[in-house]
Amino acid sequence: MKSQPDDSSNTAAPAGAVPVASASHIAPRRSPWVRLKYLTYSTQLYPAMIAEASPDAVPGSLVTVYDRHGRVFGTGLYHPRARVPLRMLRHGEAPFTEEDFFTILDRAVELRLDCLHLPEISDAFRVVHSDGDGLSGLVVDKFADVLSVEVHSLGVWQRLPRWLPHLHARLGTRREVVSVSELAARVEDIPRPTPDPNLRPVRIREHGVVFEVDLLEGHKTGFFCDQRENRLRLARLVRPGQTVLDLCCYTGGFALAAAVLAQPAEVTGVDLDEKAIARARRNANLNRVRVQWVHCDAFSYARQMQRNGRRWDVVVLDPPKFVSNRGEMQEGLRRYEDLNRLAVSLVKPGGWLVTCSCSGLVTEETFEKTVVRAVHKENRRLQIVDRTGAGPDHPVLSNCPEGRYLKVLWGRVW
Repeated sequence: MKSQPDDSSNTAAPAGAVPVASASHIAPRRSPWVRLKYLTYSTQLYPAMIAEASPDAVPGSLVTVYDRHGRVFGTGLYHPRARVPLRMLRHGEAPFTEEDFFTILDRAVELRLDCLHLPEISDAFRVVHSDGDGLSGLVVDKFADVLSVEVHSLGVWQRLPRWLPHLHARLGTRREVVSVSELAARVEDIPRPTPDPNLRPVRIREHGVVFEVDLLEGHKTGFFCDQRENRLRLARLVRPGQTVLDLCCYTGGFALAAAVLAQPAEVTGVDLDEKAIARARRNANLNRVRVQWVHCDAFSYARQMQRNGRRWDVVVLDPPKFVSNRGEMQEGLRRYEDLNRLAVSLVKPGGWLVTCSCSGLVTEETFEKTVVRAVHKENRRLQIVDRTGAGPDHPVLSNCPEGRYLKVLWGRVW
């Protein structure tokens, strides 16, 4: 395999990066190895940041990473043909072996079990949160006795046969379902696994609410554990006799939390995904509560309710990701503004708007400005009470701030 070409003339260097000075050939001592062009502590390094790699640095290799002067900088997983060819695991000169991966996995498990005590409130939580747990390219959620695994890195994929038994032993789980997105399969050369058609939906419990999780056809890992604390907070916000609208409700998370844990007069859940709405209906039946489920596009439904003059005491808006890449930014922000403008028009004076964005590329400041602009265009005012995000089982590593993807804005509408 050839070393990575130096394409710095075609790609802009990272902000604040220091270019490689003219230097004689560097001969690293630990092989396989990768040498950087620029000094950065990011967990994900792109092609323009890599100067060269040893011939034995094959796809999936655990490599020693050297800085531009030839000094040991850390350790990472390498894939020369991937969009993210180098995923850092550790910075520093200490050697890193395959056994050190188990230290990372144990550290992630201990956070959930020993520090956060998550099994006391739910049997569904995130076990490994990719870069946030120091293991870029791996996402693991626990749903009762099943591990739902998302893989975005070939190096991770190659090591799963050793890692999964270790996680099962630590968590008391017995089965797993592994998924690889079409994009990850293409850019990382990962074979897409064939799902077990006999894997039935699994039931989980969260703060006393029962949900049925479809591990084969559900979005992402099957259920959004990141909103767990926000669902409980919403339920505590709703007063007896109030009305609640959950726009983009998916399988009914916010709607069911309100219906089961509060005493609302009426709860309505709206989603365009027909299978999600069917699952939401089953979830309501499992909890023996009544919710009005509507299979409809959130934009269309909100416009119709606006024309009807209908308003609710509490409106929750949790749409899918509108911005997946920077090329979608302008259109995505326009959609966030339009949908929030419709949502705020459906809130009674003095009522609550709880609005979310899971687009990691949209900053907290940008999202808030977009929501405020939407509110003001409706000639309303938003009394912002709080800003929250994902639960503590979705940690953000200090050198990977883009992991703070979920933004939730809580405000009263006047």
